[in-house]
Amino acid sequence: MKVIDAISYATPPPWPLQIRRRFATLWLLKASGTATFMALFFWAYFSVLEHPLRPVLEVPLTWLDAQIPFTPGAYGVYLSLWLYVALPPALIGNIKSLMRYGAWITALCALGLTVFWVFPNKTPFFNVDWRLYPALARIKNIDASGNACPSLHVATAVFSAWWLEAVLTATSVPRLFRVANLLVCLAIIWSTIAIRQHVVLDALAGALLGLVLGWLSMRGHRASV
Repeated sequence: MKVIDAISYATPPPWPLQIRRRFATLWLLKASGTATFMALFFWAYFSVLEHPLRPVLEVPLTWLDAQIPFTPGAYGVYLSLWLYVALPPALIGNIKSLMRYGAWITALCALGLTVFWVFPNKTPFFNVDWRLYPALARIKNIDASGNACPSLHVATAVFSAWWLEAVLTATSVPRLFRVANLLVCLAIIWSTIAIRQHVVLDALAGALLGLVLGWLSMRGHRASV
């Protein structure tokens, strides 16, 4: 009986139960912290956008940009980032990992904003009649197509993919969910170019930023999320 009890105790609960428990853990802190972080980020983002340190440079197009067609329907995928980036903190299972995540995502955004301020840049002009696409036009008017490279949209997506992969591995979810995590990240990256909010060089720089800081944030910590 004691052996059976020991085995039962050592067996982790089913993955759906683990996911529910993680959502419930520190939920108020997670929800308020995520909302506050996003508000502060946008304040800093638009402050840098409106007060560049020097003249704004235009990020050049590449051959690959011409191979990715303009796809207005990708707008929904683009917007899905804001749900996607909220998932890692929501699924973190302890305060230590939550604080670590917060510190590293702050470092990522601060580094990107510093680049925007010191080396202000924007996307090139696209021969698109934005009046035909009111939703996309609103983004263009608000964002002024500035703060382009590195794309923080891409960087935060890649960083989130790192942390979600760690959580999904720790909770032993079916492999399908881990594949879906990768596909969602790739779709978000594609959407930034497909709606002409970014160009390929922006996306590549953002992906590199997200990969490097994601890797650094996970060093020695992957099994503890």
